[in-house]
Amino acid sequence: MRDERNQSRRSPWLLLGAAALFLLSKGKTVLLALSKFSGPLISMGITVGAYALFSPIWFAVGLVLLILVHEIGHVLAAKRKGLPVSLPLFIPFIGALIMMKKHPKDAVTEAYIAMGGPVVGTVGALVVYIAGYALDNPFLLVLANVGFLINLFNLIPIHPLDGGRISTAVSRWLWLVGLIGGAAVIIYLKSWLLFLIWALFAWDLYQKYVKYRGTGKPQQLQGVYEVDLYRLQSELPSWYAYSDQHLGPLAFTTYCRLSGEQIVRFNWGVLNFQGELEVPSGSIIRAVELTGNERVMKEDRELLRVTIRVDYAQTVDDRYYEVPKATRWRYGAAYAGLALFLVAMIWSIQAMGLPKPY
Repeated sequence: MRDERNQSRRSPWLLLGAAALFLLSKGKTVLLALSKFSGPLISMGITVGAYALFSPIWFAVGLVLLILVHEIGHVLAAKRKGLPVSLPLFIPFIGALIMMKKHPKDAVTEAYIAMGGPVVGTVGALVVYIAGYALDNPFLLVLANVGFLINLFNLIPIHPLDGGRISTAVSRWLWLVGLIGGAAVIIYLKSWLLFLIWALFAWDLYQKYVKYRGTGKPQQLQGVYEVDLYRLQSELPSWYAYSDQHLGPLAFTTYCRLSGEQIVRFNWGVLNFQGELEVPSGSIIRAVELTGNERVMKEDRELLRVTIRVDYAQTVDDRYYEVPKATRWRYGAAYAGLALFLVAMIWSIQAMGLPKPY
């Protein structure tokens, strides 16, 4: 009996020892694999905890998962269009976002990526609804209702909501509808979040179409490059590159790739260094300047860290919004159909008189 007790006491330590040995041997690989997902996972955990302060934990977990499904829809749509995006990052009481690493080449691409979120998110909420209906589970039905509301909210035609981006492929006049309708919804719901989004959208429209009309809103873009001085075709000593006298304007050219991206190519003639930066399509380049050049050491190599700033004006590029009429009708029908379906699902669930999740 004593041996069995000693063995049962030792077994957890044996498991912990085996786990520690595994981490020592393979831990680096595991950590590297998890590091890519650490930010999204941590933000998900924080968001679940924040929602759990005001609602049951099951509701908090389900809500975050539904938001995740919505964001995955954007990621999948972007991947289908060949545009790299970041993993979803969650923000408590606001939602989640993904960062696009390249600009869409036209309004149709932007609308396609925007449509991916509400479509996949609606499918996710519908699965929860079917499960709740089949199991006669009111908690799942309440969660599905919230999922439908999230996706319907995102269809409001206001930037940066999905509806504002889908409108680019339907009609920019929908932005005016969103501006007026959004104000009415704010008064009805008294939502500070919607007011903040609406105010930023209204300010952006004012800058685009009133304040900077024809000249474009001035903006800046910065790029940092690390250059091996020995690979540059220059006979000048390395210390000469660190002088502040080189700071200032650089020669540049701009062109568009066949895929639609606008590129600024610049040249630092002293060291024969050339580089490129992507700017939003339709931008007017004001200046390209060398703002920093410092010496850095990496792995016993002497590198020159070059900082470049591009001053440009982002104008309204009408070519970006050129969409075939058939495509406009197709996206318009999908947009309206999805909105009507969500309204119908929300109405049907609320007619059941289900309890609130908090």
